[in-house]
Amino acid sequence: MKTPKYWQANSFISKLLAPFGWIYGVLTQLRLKVHKAPKVSVPVICVGNITAGGTGKTPVAIALAKMMETEMFHPFFVSRGYGGKLQNVVVNHKKHSAREVGDEPLLLAKQAPVVVNADRYQGAQLAIIEGADVVIMDDGFQNPSLAKDLSFLVFDGHYGIGNGKIIPAGPLRETLADGVKRADALIILGKDKHHLAERSNLPVFFGHTEAVQTTITQPNILAFAGIGHPQKFYHTLTMQGFNVVKTVDFPDHHFYSKAELEKLVAMAHDLGAEIYTTGKDFVKIPPSMQKYINVLDIAVVWDEPEKLVSFIKEKITKPC
Repeated sequence: MKTPKYWQANSFISKLLAPFGWIYGVLTQLRLKVHKAPKVSVPVICVGNITAGGTGKTPVAIALAKMMETEMFHPFFVSRGYGGKLQNVVVNHKKHSAREVGDEPLLLAKQAPVVVNADRYQGAQLAIIEGADVVIMDDGFQNPSLAKDLSFLVFDGHYGIGNGKIIPAGPLRETLADGVKRADALIILGKDKHHLAERSNLPVFFGHTEAVQTTITQPNILAFAGIGHPQKFYHTLTMQGFNVVKTVDFPDHHFYSKAELEKLVAMAHDLGAEIYTTGKDFVKIPPSMQKYINVLDIAVVWDEPEKLVSFIKEKITKPC
C-alpha cells in the first residue's frame, strides 16, 4: 500500500478511524503479553520500529551487520520475507527471486546470510545451525515468537511518528510509550525534527543515509520507487546532484510487471533521461529489464560509531 497522506495530519479521516486504531493497539499489546517469547543460544538484536514502513530499518540492519562483522562476529539476518513464498530457507541471491523470499531478504543477503521464516524462533535456530553467533532481526519488534537481547527502535527524523495515531488512523503499530517500554535504544536517521530523543529516557544513536554512488554521467533522470516514503529517495537523488525530471510512485513491496517497466523505459526515452530506482526495488525487476535501470545504493553513516559499537557489545556479551 502507499502511505496515506492523512497519516501525517490530524485530519477528519484520521479522527474517524481513531477508534479502530485504539482496538488495533490494544490487540497488539494483548498478543505481546499472552505469548512467552522463547530464547535461543546466541544474542538476538532486533531492528524494529513502531511505524508502518519508511523508517530505514533495512539500511540500519545492514549497517549493524557490517559493524558486527568488523568486530569479528558472524551475524545472520532473520526475516519473515514479506511477499515471498518460501519459508525456513537460507537465501541464495543467485538462485532465489523476490517472489520466493521477498525483496528485503535479497537486499540483506548482499551483506550477510539471511534466513527467511515468519516464525523467528525457527529461523534463528536454522541460522545457528548454519553458523550464526548473533542474529539480527530485520523488523519483528511486535513479533513475540523470539526473545530479543537488544531492541532498537528506528525513526526517520523528518517524519517522526506522523499524526501519532495507530493504524489505520495513523502510521503507528503501537503507541510511542508502549514501544519505548520494550526497547533498549532509539536510532534516529536525519535531523530529529519532532524531538523524539527527548520523549524517552533511552540511549539515542543518530545517523543519516548517504548515497554510495558519486559519478554522474547523465544528470536528467526519471526516478521510481515502491517504498514507504519514496520522497526520501527522490530527495537523496537531488542532493546527489541529479536533476529529477519525473518521479513515479508505486506501493511498498510492489512487484513490477514487464509492461510497467516498459512504460517507464519509454517515458524516460521521451524525456531524454536515465532511470534510477532503489536497491530494494531493483531486486524485483526481471533480469531482462535490469539493463535499462540504474540503482542508487545508500548506506547509513553513524554520528558516533564507536559509542554504538560499545553499547551493542555490552548488551550482547553480558552474562545471562
